[in-house]
Amino acid sequence: MPFKRNAARRHHIGKMKFKVTNWSEYEAGLRRRGGLTLWLTPEALAMWSAPRRKTRGGQPRYSDLAIETALSLGMVSGLRLRQAEGFLKSILQLMGLALPVPDHTTLSRRARTWQSLSK
Repeated sequence: MPFKRNAARRHHIGKMKFKVTNWSEYEAGLRRRGGLTLWLTPEALAMWSAPRRKTRGGQPRYSDLAIETALSLGMVSGLRLRQAEGFLKSILQLMGLALPVPDHTTLSRRARTWQSLSK
């Protein structure tokens, strides 16, 4: 077969080479890749606790926003529910916010019927 002779080199596309001219900017950009920035709006802080129910039964402790925040952080970070609980608790501590954090059993129970608020 005449076409097998160059088969190894035929479809090879070489890697593009970029010449870095500003090393300080390049290294700063690499450091920024690992940065994590989170913020909570005042509206989200006001909605953190669940509103009281008028009907019979137990009162929910956490709003849907708090549950969605914990579940979203866990999904984005690839964390289990217990780890997501600890992660959110440490973030709120670092931000200086004294907000209650949903525990993993509450997250598990409410995740079954979770509908995203952004829809």
